Amino acid sequence: MIVKLDQRLYEKMLAQAKEEFPNECCGLVAGESGEDIIEVKEVFPMTNLDASAEHFSMDPKEQFAVVKEIRCLGYDLLGNYHSHPFTPSRPSYEDKRLAYDEGAIYFILSLKKRDEPVLNAFKIKGRSEVTKLEVKIVEGGEFNE
Repeated sequence: MIVKLDQRLYEKMLAQAKEEFPNECCGLVAGESGEDIIEVKEVFPMTNLDASAEHFSMDPKEQFAVVKEIRCLGYDLLGNYHSHPFTPSRPSYEDKRLAYDEGAIYFILSLKKRDEPVLNAFKIKGRSEVTKLEVKIVEGGEFNE
């Protein structure tokens, strides 16, 4: 399974992560799912109500409004993203504990090395089985296998 992410959307996530540093940023990810390719069409920055460097909580009112917008755009809610300001791009114990949706993709953007951010995407099953997905960042939506 390959996740296709436009450079513009990656830059949007990265800008938010840097702006909210040293706290975690968070947001929702929308797009289209195919058999072998998942295409991210938009990312929606959200407010981290926890204002913490170690965890995040999204505002339910914001979530509801964004889910309505995603439906109006004709996209699917693919999952969410958040940053790890000081730790690697892999699910923490808390990330796995709070992974209630086995169908969701969990994007984690690490700023541990501020000049070399790392973005990974994961599926989390049963709050313990973690599968890393291949993320392809593409320019202008162009993608060739």
